Amino acid sequence: MEKSILETLNDSQRRAVEHIDGPSIVIAGAGSGKTRVLTYKIAHLLNNGFEPWHILALTFTNKAATEMKTRIGHLVSMERARYLNMGTFHSVFSHILRTEAERIGFGKQYTIYDENDSRSLCKVIIKEMGLDDKIYKPATVHARISMAKNHLILPAQYAKDSHALQHDRDSRMPAMSHIYTTYCERCRKSNAMDFDDLLVYTHQLFNEHDDVLQKYRDRFRFILVDEYQDTNFVQQSIVTRLAEAHRRICVVGDDAQSIYGFRGANIDNILDFQEKFADAEMFKLEQNYRSTQRIVLAANSLIKHNRRQIPKDIFSRNDKGERLTLKPAYSDTEEAMIVCNDIRRIHRADACAYSDFAVLYRTNSQSRSFEEQLRKQGIPYRIYGGLSFYQRKEIKDVIAYFRLVANPDDEEAFRRIINYPARGIGDTTVGKILSAANAHGVSPWTVVKSPARYGADVRGTTVTKIETFRTLIMNFVEAMPQTDAYELGKNIMKDSGITADIFGDTTPEGLSRQENIEEFLGAMQDFVSIRQEEGRGEEVSIADFLQEVALLADLDSDDGNDSDRVALMTIHSAKGLEFPNVFIVGMEENIFPSPRACDSQRELEEERRLLYVAITRAERRCILTCARNRFRYGRVEFDTPSRFLREIDPQYMTVESEMSASYGQQRYGRRGGYDESRYQNSRPVADRFRADPQPRITAHRPIEPATPPASFRRAPASQPIETPSVGSTFAIAVQEGDVIEHERFGIGRILRMEGTGENTKATVEFKHAGAKQLLLKFARFKKMNTISE
Repeated sequence: MEKSILETLNDSQRRAVEHIDGPSIVIAGAGSGKTRVLTYKIAHLLNNGFEPWHILALTFTNKAATEMKTRIGHLVSMERARYLNMGTFHSVFSHILRTEAERIGFGKQYTIYDENDSRSLCKVIIKEMGLDDKIYKPATVHARISMAKNHLILPAQYAKDSHALQHDRDSRMPAMSHIYTTYCERCRKSNAMDFDDLLVYTHQLFNEHDDVLQKYRDRFRFILVDEYQDTNFVQQSIVTRLAEAHRRICVVGDDAQSIYGFRGANIDNILDFQEKFADAEMFKLEQNYRSTQRIVLAANSLIKHNRRQIPKDIFSRNDKGERLTLKPAYSDTEEAMIVCNDIRRIHRADACAYSDFAVLYRTNSQSRSFEEQLRKQGIPYRIYGGLSFYQRKEIKDVIAYFRLVANPDDEEAFRRIINYPARGIGDTTVGKILSAANAHGVSPWTVVKSPARYGADVRGTTVTKIETFRTLIMNFVEAMPQTDAYELGKNIMKDSGITADIFGDTTPEGLSRQENIEEFLGAMQDFVSIRQEEGRGEEVSIADFLQEVALLADLDSDDGNDSDRVALMTIHSAKGLEFPNVFIVGMEENIFPSPRACDSQRELEEERRLLYVAITRAERRCILTCARNRFRYGRVEFDTPSRFLREIDPQYMTVESEMSASYGQQRYGRRGGYDESRYQNSRPVADRFRADPQPRITAHRPIEPATPPASFRRAPASQPIETPSVGSTFAIAVQEGDVIEHERFGIGRILRMEGTGENTKATVEFKHAGAKQLLLKFARFKKMNTISE
């Protein structure tokens, strides 16, 4: 078995798998079989004396961990694979903290706050402090706290950090340090940790308790880390602490695909790994099995412009393939038309599925025009990264009940459901309970158990309502030890009134909520059944279910819909995916690279890596688009093509001429019109993008027809003649058969004209937009010179 496993690997992969003595780093280029190497290496360890419970494998998604464990099970046996310590950083460290929580002052049943919970708590604190939430935006405040934690800057250190304090003053948020301190105090009082705390408190645990550190060093005798280029400071610190004694560690990643700096990922972790482990062996996986040769070579020519990187020579032995194609458009409208028309053309010509296509963009806001055009053309699509199942309101409400039952001290859960469904406990009463809790340094639940003792001024029927709520929750708490998550969950939804509330709504929205609740119940039932089948019948409580849901909801937002649809997503969302046909849109300055990155060499290099990731998602075709103008923020904006386009070797990318792209093989010879054969369909990219990127020019509508940026200018054979500006005397000399250039729809041919004077209309056939009837008085176009035969 061992020999047959190794024989399926190439030389580089086999050397990386066989090295199990001492530290190693595997640089895995795009499409080079990274997952294969990781799984085979673990199988190799199991076949060479390592017990599965002595192996720790850390990933960034639950999906990746599940897939790897399944593959390993097929290589060795599922019985052995099930005992591997494999999962995300957060899930593995959460299990450690469940066992060791009391060593750092937490109860074992602590709640895990997701991002929405954390932002909600920030919002409450901001309000309590009387701060302006237009300045102290909860999302911004939470992001600042998260970044501090990921750099292991805790509240006491933050309060003394002159750079942090100056940054807060410059941002008009001088109270940030106080908010951070209060936030951490509230979390601890509620026996809750946010996702960053799972890392921070694990680091604290190992730093302050040598016996605990030694315990897990003994347990984790070989450590593997996937996607090491995406680790942050605290993750790298924990892994180093665990491995620095026995030095049996293997990290796998690709510095060229480090694209999460905005989340705190530190590319220096992978670049400097051999400085921390000087005896580490480096293995490079350089054969790309995914893409054609030209796609790989084009990506290589781009990424070589980054200064800080690990040298590598990625190659492919697949077909040579097509060159990358750049398709300039006149506007974002035409850009979407070009993409959608290409999808339909390739879909028919190759008889391929719509799911073979992906449209990748730099920012979410770019999706609108593509969504509209896909709908118009009847092309099925789906957006990755939409609202995930566990973020929907009705699901969050049910989970809040579960959280309060598992941990009655959970303040965020208490706030959410104290009066849902409505039970006559209004905001005033809730405010009194919270004020009493804050005054005495206890949780709201503690006050609810004895309002008079803590001075909560509640009277009359309100006291009865609070007692009824307390009894309801306590009944669930008492039932929890002997009732599985599914049965208790059903009872909670029924007895709390949630079932009646949701299933009593027969509106379309109500029916949608009902379907979500039914799906949720099914998920709980599956959770209990699967764990019972795995022999984990003691791990089927509401608390166990909550832990799994909290970890799933954080990173794995994909709903698993594999139907035949075009995928629309940001490039960040596309990481780790692959498609036969990839469109990379919006290749313009001020979009890609992001304007926020242009002042920093480090950030600009990350933008370049982002484009590298986008290109290497493609298996057979990679088509890039850019637009001359975009209608954004209520105005037309003119941009130059992205500087990155000039960095791709011209022998691997061609630029489709705007005029020839608009007409294909058609000829318009009437009255000396346009002849496609006189224009190159594909020209070297360097000739098209010599000019350095220029500042963006913005203009409010209406605008005068503008001279196009140099990078977009057409061949000398065709010079535009400007029409009179809007509001001038109507005297446009156009006739049937003329070729025009429209601001939004691109180049078109006038098919017919009707009417006279200011009422003159022209029917124009545009290649991508189809036939449009234009009232010439207001039409925004330029007439193109005729071309002599």
